Amino acid sequence: MTDAQSAGGEPADLTEPERRMWHAFRTGGTCDLSAGAAGGDDPHGDLAWGPERSVRAEVVALLLLHGPPPEPGRVASLKLRGARVTGRLDLSGGTVEPYVELRRCRFDGEVQLSETRFGTLRLVDCAVPRLDASRLHTEGDLHLPRCRVARGIRLTDAQIGTDLLVSQAVVQRDGRGRAFAADGLSVGQDFQGELLEAYGEVSLRGAKVGVSMNLRGALLANPYGRWALNAPQLTVERTLYLTSIALGWVPGGPGSSTPPYGLGQTPARGQRSRPFECRGGLRLDDGRFGDAVDFYGARFAPEAGQEVSLRRIQTPELRFVGERPERGRVVLSGAKVVKLVDAWTSWPGGGGVAVEGFAYEALAPRGHFPLARRLEWLAAATPEYSPEPYERLAAVLRASGEDADAREVLLAKQRRRRATLPPAVRAWGHLQDWTVAYGYRPGRAALWMALLWAAGTVLFAGHTPRAVKADEHPEWNPALYALDLLLPVIDLGQEGHWRMAGAWQWGSAAMVLLGWILATTVAAGASRLLRRG
Repeated sequence: MTDAQSAGGEPADLTEPERRMWHAFRTGGTCDLSAGAAGGDDPHGDLAWGPERSVRAEVVALLLLHGPPPEPGRVASLKLRGARVTGRLDLSGGTVEPYVELRRCRFDGEVQLSETRFGTLRLVDCAVPRLDASRLHTEGDLHLPRCRVARGIRLTDAQIGTDLLVSQAVVQRDGRGRAFAADGLSVGQDFQGELLEAYGEVSLRGAKVGVSMNLRGALLANPYGRWALNAPQLTVERTLYLTSIALGWVPGGPGSSTPPYGLGQTPARGQRSRPFECRGGLRLDDGRFGDAVDFYGARFAPEAGQEVSLRRIQTPELRFVGERPERGRVVLSGAKVVKLVDAWTSWPGGGGVAVEGFAYEALAPRGHFPLARRLEWLAAATPEYSPEPYERLAAVLRASGEDADAREVLLAKQRRRRATLPPAVRAWGHLQDWTVAYGYRPGRAALWMALLWAAGTVLFAGHTPRAVKADEHPEWNPALYALDLLLPVIDLGQEGHWRMAGAWQWGSAAMVLLGWILATTVAAGASRLLRRG
């Protein structure tokens, strides 16, 4: 481009498409360079775009950084459609005041926006080799919906004033295996990434989102490293949605050239939704979420040794209702949740859950998680016995009025604990369990007492013993005598007045011993209940 310019500030060497773009900029109108032919306007297709629809990146930069004034009564803006931008667009460190919207454009070179300031920037359904927007600052939105980026998006330490939109974008990895590098990103309002496809690590370490973050139906796949989503210390003021999405996209329908499925994939017959899918590890360690973390309908596919790591997250509600991972594990160690909403079919089996230090205050209604399954889940999550997870679950159940279920949990805790004790103590534990279930099933103690009393009554009914003192004794009553033997402390006035000999003496001693064992186990269970587990 030469220095010669027309009287209106227009460079003299502009091509016809560039001249149209220049004039549209001054009026705030749209410069549409589309061919209008079927299949010829897909920026992601294989058809070549010729000079009749090409503009140089340096002319675009000139317009945005040092463009001409608008025509009277108009507001200058760059609205470009169906254009091929040749060369490398570099606006690094600049301030772009006009509104910018490029739709269905094709960039030959990377777009460099490091430390650039914008009002609002919209790249919609564009093909971009690479986008580097580190420390980008926008007063308004940054929109990248349906864009395809061949070598990664970089938004490290970028500040987005309102919304960030990357819905239905397809992003490939850069040279270091990252598809979306946005550590330290700040978004003033919503982060919208529905049906995003990222092939490489999505890194959001220390990112902050002012309202909600939505990755419904997104596909995050990273076969190159440990994490598909690496977002420790992520802060979302409201809800993080990593959920399925109902599909309303119609193949061949207007407004979209890219289907919301995996590259080269087609929807299954009758398919009505697409899950959030993570092929690789997911890390949200130390995250803070104001309303909820929602995994409803999510699909996790970590490799062996990879994790869904939720260590030390804090959120009022965790919704873990998705598909069961076949490999890897889910780690909740140190997490703090007010309400846990989950289903037993959502958690990995075979000890694939870690819950040490996991605190929660309430459980959703258990239609999808019966207590027996919850105890299996807890046992698998604690391969080495730890009382705290059982006590936590019992406290939550008791707080919701489910005292019987709370006792079942504490009974399961005692049985797990028993396996860690020395043989003699373990034997005593088995006796307590067999007789009165460690005191957590009080009805069993009454049943044993009734059975022993009946047996003693039958035993002594066939015998009339001699009185200790012939002139001082009550009337012989086998039922009262058997009960007097069984009750260690209470005196019913029978035991001390009769002299038993031979086998009857051994039978009496057995009744006394059984009474003491029963009383001791009941007392031990009562003390546990008084200590509330």
